[in-house]
Amino acid sequence: MKDNKGAPLAWDLPDPFTLTIDVGDDDTDRLGHANNVVYVRWLEDISWAHIESEGMTWALHEQTGKAMAITHTGIDYLASANAGDHLVLGTWFTDFDGRIRSARQFQLIRPADGKTLVRAVSTHACVTMASQRPSRVPPEYAEIFHRIRVEGGYTFAGAAG
Repeated sequence: MKDNKGAPLAWDLPDPFTLTIDVGDDDTDRLGHANNVVYVRWLEDISWAHIESEGMTWALHEQTGKAMAITHTGIDYLASANAGDHLVLGTWFTDFDGRIRSARQFQLIRPADGKTLVRAVSTHACVTMASQRPSRVPPEYAEIFHRIRVEGGYTFAGAAG
C-alpha cells in the first residue's frame, strides 16, 4: 500500500497484517476527532481479524477452553484522525514467552499524508475461559504464535529498536 505521493507506507516493522478504516461521524467525539474508545475498538478488531486469519478462530477458543485476555494496552496518540479520513491500521505479533504471555504492536497510518497517527502495544495472558484464571497456552496457540511472531518489535524486556 502507498501514500498519496506513491511512496510505500512507512511501517515500523515489515509485512504488517492490515485493516483499512474509514472514519465515520459516529467515530468522532466533541472535539471533532476520533474518540480514544474508537481507537481501542479498532485495535481489538484488527487483533481478532489477524489471529482468525492464522487459524486461531473462536471455535478453537471454545474447543480448548482458553483465550488470550488483554493485560495492558499502551497507546501513543501522535496526530488526530477525523471524519472522512481513510486509514490503514497495521499489527504485528511481537512476543510470546512460551507459556502464558504474548504481545502485539500496532501502527495507524493516514495514507493521504503518510502520517503515523497512533502507535500502540498490547500484552495478553492466557486464561481458562470458565474460571478467568491464568493458564498455560494450549499447543495449538503456541504453534500459531511461534509461526507469526515478528522480530524487532515490542518484547517483554521493553520496546526494541
